[in-house]
Amino acid sequence: VQLQASGGGLVQAGGSLRLSCAASGHTSNIYMMAWFRQAPGQEREFVTSITWYSGNTYYVDSVSGRFAISRDIAKNTMYLQMNSLKPEDTAIYFCAADRASASTASSDYDYWGRGTLVTVSS
Repeated sequence: VQLQASGGGLVQAGGSLRLSCAASGHTSNIYMMAWFRQAPGQEREFVTSITWYSGNTYYVDSVSGRFAISRDIAKNTMYLQMNSLKPEDTAIYFCAADRASASTASSDYDYWGRGTLVTVSS
């Protein structure tokens, strides 16, 4: 499975962005997809996940109510709608896919995209 993230950019605090993650290859192997982010000098952290076929979602507390994850199975694409952005949301956002389990640990994910930079100015 190959993943390609896009949609990052520069936005003012309070603004919105939508990230996309296009999957290709053996996408039938995907059980869970997720967004992680890594701020400068910080560890990569889990943001949100979605079970590929059932659509169940999970969010970390810091983004709950502001971010929304979704997917379009027909297009093999996952999305992250980010609203009410804050400067602390500034990070490189990575999409990831897992074949077999529901996890918030980056080490459990089998496939990764290259990441897209989101910068939120104050």
